[in-house]
Amino acid sequence: MEGEIMEYVILEKLAAEVRANRKAALVTLVEEQGSSPGKKGFMMAVFEDGSTLGTIGGGSLEKKATEYALLCMSEGTNKYLEMELDDTGELHMQCGGRASIFIKVFKAKDRLVIAGGGHIALELHKLGRLMGFHIVIMEDRDEYGNTERFPNCDIHVGDIGECMRKYPLDKDCYVVIVTRGHGSDADALKAAIGRGAGYIGMIGSRQKTKYVFNRLLSEGCKQEDLEAVYAPIGLGLGGDSHQEIALSIIAEIMLVKNGGCLKHMRDLK
Repeated sequence: MEGEIMEYVILEKLAAEVRANRKAALVTLVEEQGSSPGKKGFMMAVFEDGSTLGTIGGGSLEKKATEYALLCMSEGTNKYLEMELDDTGELHMQCGGRASIFIKVFKAKDRLVIAGGGHIALELHKLGRLMGFHIVIMEDRDEYGNTERFPNCDIHVGDIGECMRKYPLDKDCYVVIVTRGHGSDADALKAAIGRGAGYIGMIGSRQKTKYVFNRLLSEGCKQEDLEAVYAPIGLGLGGDSHQEIALSIIAEIMLVKNGGCLKHMRDLK
């Protein structure tokens, strides 16, 4: 009974991590032969910071399983492993048995980071959720940055440039800059470039883009970082409504994310 209760605790903690859009892994001892510190069915959760919950038997087996789980999380892959529990195996144990484990990775969703909370951001939020993104909103006005306007997402209210600087960007982040003015657009862009985001786009005309880029160059930003920015943002789908603009932006993000091409399906061979 105690083991079942612990399993429930592990699964509840994993579910909470998934809801919070954090990576986690479940390590299950699926087979054991001979003398093994754990028994078939033992499970352990491993979290991004290296902490664990539960056990598959402790000792060297558990330590190595945790290392493999962290590696699997970084690669986003599941893994089945067989480990010898004697001097011939990588664990250098004396048990004399064998253990097989399966590592199931729970991936975090790709994040759509929207700087700005106006009309286009509202449509991006809707489309982004449809496409399976975890949405992050950055806004400097309480009336535009709240859960009533943007449900089921992370909201950061404050100076937008500062919010962007503090946010941990990586290759799974797709940044869209659609704030209410040139100044905050420039601040957000300066805080986002050169940090490894999978995509950065900024709304505005070619004239505005040139103005913002020149300003950031004068402030020491690198030319190559600015050249990687999609600005003016979006694909040329036509239309100028908020919904159509948002669709053109999401379409461009998916094109970049999936390594697609700008061709009609009927023209692809």
